[in-house]
Amino acid sequence: MQADELLVLVADGDQRAFEDLYTLVSGPVYGLVRRVVRDPAQSEEVAQEVLLETWRSAARFDPGRGSALSWILTLAHRRAVDRVRSARAAGEREQREALRAGETAFDQVAEEVEAGLEREWVRRCLKRLTDLQRQSVTLAYYDGYTYREVAERLSLPLGTVKTRMRDGLTRLRQCLGGAA
Repeated sequence: MQADELLVLVADGDQRAFEDLYTLVSGPVYGLVRRVVRDPAQSEEVAQEVLLETWRSAARFDPGRGSALSWILTLAHRRAVDRVRSARAAGEREQREALRAGETAFDQVAEEVEAGLEREWVRRCLKRLTDLQRQSVTLAYYDGYTYREVAERLSLPLGTVKTRMRDGLTRLRQCLGGAA
């Protein structure tokens, strides 16, 4: 059965006809939406909305004005364009609000660069510790061990580990203070 015949049956509430129509047009609908929206997840969402709209508004289809596939693809194109416009408008609103509030827009690249520099600075400061201090600090802060577990892993008394940690953290704080 062709899409035109199926859509007429769908307009009468025939669920089986809708299943067949869905199978027939879901690929072209998704393809068209994907070309406009580009984001796969949003494209799936928009395609789903289009097929739901097809179910709900099938009675508005007029076979004298064109084919069912053209009608459905027109719905898909309009929805996809609306989604792109909506996303663009939301981005512009956020930028205007940020400018109005005197804030700069979030710059992900700058944030990543800054985080990378901070990580590198911490690595440099860790290298300035003694091997014993670095080992204790690394086990506690990067591997998540408690002071008692660090003492067990290093076969040292708990008090010795606490002293190494305190001295190591003091040196780290001094080193990182120079980073600011």
